[in-house]
Amino acid sequence: MTVEELAIKVIEACKAENTEHMLTGAFAFNYYAIPRSTKDVDIVVDVTVSGKIGRLIARLEPEIEFRGQVQFDTLTWGKRHIGKPSKNSTLEVELFELFDDPFVQSQFERRQRLTLPQISIETWIPTPEDIVVQKLRWGRMKDLEDARDVLATEGIDTLDMPYIENWCAIHKTTARLTATLARIPEL
Repeated sequence: MTVEELAIKVIEACKAENTEHMLTGAFAFNYYAIPRSTKDVDIVVDVTVSGKIGRLIARLEPEIEFRGQVQFDTLTWGKRHIGKPSKNSTLEVELFELFDDPFVQSQFERRQRLTLPQISIETWIPTPEDIVVQKLRWGRMKDLEDARDVLATEGIDTLDMPYIENWCAIHKTTARLTATLARIPEL
């Protein structure tokens, strides 16, 4: 199974279970910036209805084996479920449960329904602005490079910069935004 086939499988499972979702990570990043390879499928799922996450995982098994233990994101403490295809241990699925963080809720509400060229299937992904805000919030070197790449590729003249600046003020990441903007190469 390829990572693209894995992404399609997860998206189709979400649709079959009527689970609102948003593909994030490299798949969303690749839509807005210079594509890079990935070995995982990151997807935010709205599983506020009792038992929905269990039904979604059950639909994906046995082709994808999920660890029984729920893990928590170290920044936001959101829950995530990690699975690996039984026939390819180098790939991974991360199901992130939608939760009450104001930015996460805003990002999910603003998501866009698009057909991604990499997988040729219609799905929901974050806006480029929300990718930038999230990457600046995480603040790891690779995330800051990703934020720079989305800003450079999409262009600060076309992005909703007041929206980005507002969330950066809330998250106290304005200095990261300023430094990232300064690293955009001149064309």
